[in-house]
Amino acid sequence: MRKELKSTAKEGIRGILRIAGKDVDGGLPVREAIARVKGIGATLAVNLSRIIEQQLKLDASAPIGALNDQQIEEIEGLMKNPTKFGVPAFLLNRQKNDDTGTATHVVMNDLIFANRQDIQKEKEIKSWVGWRHSIGQKVRGQHNRTTGRSGMTVGVMKKALKAAKSAAATTAQDSGKKETK
Repeated sequence: MRKELKSTAKEGIRGILRIAGKDVDGGLPVREAIARVKGIGATLAVNLSRIIEQQLKLDASAPIGALNDQQIEEIEGLMKNPTKFGVPAFLLNRQKNDDTGTATHVVMNDLIFANRQDIQKEKEIKSWVGWRHSIGQKVRGQHNRTTGRSGMTVGVMKKALKAAKSAAATTAQDSGKKETK
């Protein structure tokens, strides 16, 4: 659980801070704040916080609002190019870039743009994944007979079926009484 600071203005801690295009609470510790950035997962955040402590000589458990602008720029540079600081390639989100063939890491809007480009490329080459994306179906082999439905209900509704049966039974009884009279 995280510890929240009650009086951030007295201690000289900024309330809201912008890191790599994301507004982050200044009272969060550095390792939690970098984990809030889109494209930085929990495992990568732990590794980046170790690098922040060892190479940048900053306390990763300190509130991020207490850092100055130069230190925040160093952390942003670390998030955008972690291989320069020795992060292994298997922690990166683009391990084999189609354009360059190298392992890169993208965050925030660049990640969103890269994912859209990848989907568009799959659609253009008419692969199975691209085809499934274009018709709006699940892509990774999940079941789709009963889950992920959109639109009207396909199954039978029990209440409607029960009401229809009782209505049919009463009409059958009424027609049988009229014939016997």
